[in-house]
Amino acid sequence: MTLAIFDLDNTLIADDSDYLWGQFLVEQGIVDREQYERANARFYEQYKAGNLDIGEFLAFALKPLADHAPEQLYHWRRQFVEQKIQPILLPAARQLIDTHKQQGHTPLVITATNRFVTEPIVALYGIEHLIATRPSMQDGRYTGGYEGVPCFQGGKVTRLQQWLEQQRADLRGSWFYSDSHNDLPLLMQVENPVAVDPDDKLRSFAQEKGWPIISLREGRCPEHHFAK
Repeated sequence: MTLAIFDLDNTLIADDSDYLWGQFLVEQGIVDREQYERANARFYEQYKAGNLDIGEFLAFALKPLADHAPEQLYHWRRQFVEQKIQPILLPAARQLIDTHKQQGHTPLVITATNRFVTEPIVALYGIEHLIATRPSMQDGRYTGGYEGVPCFQGGKVTRLQQWLEQQRADLRGSWFYSDSHNDLPLLMQVENPVAVDPDDKLRSFAQEKGWPIISLREGRCPEHHFAK
């Protein structure tokens, strides 16, 4: 299989789903507004700066899952997707995914945001394969912890390699689309790295390497770089 790999946040959607989930919890009164909003903003700034402590962040982000029954969480998640995610889906992203599918490529989303938040978002784009940070469960409830390697920075490479082994696949001809310099470890692994509405660090690196730089925010998917 030829993989078309996509980051999710600020790549296929026009914002960060992890941050928006936190905002949703605040707005619904599910978590303490002042404390949670401040921490959520602090972690997001650390992520953008490239110095996020992923263990510390996950302890914060996954705690609300442990505090409530799954049935209630799934109800809130449906509201979250309708209110926060549907408005930031990108038609150009859908076009790009469809173009790869038409060429026989296999779409895959790989994201640091946990699977609880991202699974229904990825499904909206009709993508079957998702590699994401996995919240752990015990006796039918989330524990507030996570399983395996967090899917962040170099952890994305590790998790993808594990997935490839399970699928008996490799990265020949592969594509990876991302907005973030945090994804440079994986961008360096694929044959066709593409910077999508990139942050300043990734834009500079992509220009230096001669990688394509595209935008999915402008309503129509650019065609000049499309799959070979």
